[in-house]
Amino acid sequence: MKTLKKSAGKLEVHASPLDRRRGVLRLGEITVPCALGRSGIVMRKREGDGGTPAGRFALLHVYYRPDRGLPPATLLPAEPLSPTSGWCDDPGHRRYNRPVQLPFPVGHEKMWRDDRLYDIVVVLDCNLDPAVKGKGSAIFFHIAREGYSPTEGCVAVSPEHMRLILQNVSLGAEMVIRT
Repeated sequence: MKTLKKSAGKLEVHASPLDRRRGVLRLGEITVPCALGRSGIVMRKREGDGGTPAGRFALLHVYYRPDRGLPPATLLPAEPLSPTSGWCDDPGHRRYNRPVQLPFPVGHEKMWRDDRLYDIVVVLDCNLDPAVKGKGSAIFFHIAREGYSPTEGCVAVSPEHMRLILQNVSLGAEMVIRT
């Protein structure tokens, strides 16, 4: 794996001109393919629209499945997921777009998934402070499905690329998503 100095602070994401649901992610000298939301990159994100929001988002926190490999090497804060890890996606609830413990009585994302999408997942600072109801929740940077099929609005890369990117980002890194 190619390793850069841990000074890379900007991940740039652009949609492919051939398929708006796929893109390219660049971090310094690293360029990798990525999956985007089923609606491509959108300027006005709404809950459930399948769009990946355009904008500039800090990489805040890394979660990982401890039963599926070593923690990622990164300077970002990281913690293991558990089977009770969840994320509220109900716009009517006070915990909207926040981590929650399962069981949880309203709509939520299960973070401990049977597939491998959240084996490593990075929380992006998208609609968090404050969370505006209906402007989108659980916008993450996570592991892509086989074939880079579309996400529900997140940015996703292969497990190998995720580990490479995380070992090369600095504290305060941002993801810049452009149409």
